[in-house]
Amino acid sequence: MSLTAGPHSSRESTFDVPGGYAWISFASLILILIGSFHAIQGLAALLNADSFEVADDRLWVPADYTTWGWVQLIGGIIVVVAGAALFTGRLWARIVGLVAAFASAIASIGFLPAYPLCSTIMIAMDIIVIWAITIHGAEMKEA
Repeated sequence: MSLTAGPHSSRESTFDVPGGYAWISFASLILILIGSFHAIQGLAALLNADSFEVADDRLWVPADYTTWGWVQLIGGIIVVVAGAALFTGRLWARIVGLVAAFASAIASIGFLPAYPLCSTIMIAMDIIVIWAITIHGAEMKEA
């Protein structure tokens, strides 16, 4: 996409924004959002495990809500950091972003009985992030 200063401008400036940059920026923001959701779920599990309608022994992963709370909280923080690092365009940030999105999807699968709608939405967002990084990640250049 090319942007110009306008037809009446004495100085025209043109700069190109590759399409992949927009997708990676989108993936970065979604990773930050997903990480925030995981951290909130983790805090909810840690602070008030009785608020869940599903008993912890009926989760797909055999763990109590305190354990899941810590996993969600720590994992959420890691996903937020990965999303922020993805803005740099570095290869390591793309790898961490892919691993974080994959781990987020797996963690959301384990939490499906407790939060079916939220977990399903987070899995769908993780898939979009994985797609964006895999398809358009190489278009981001190191600064």
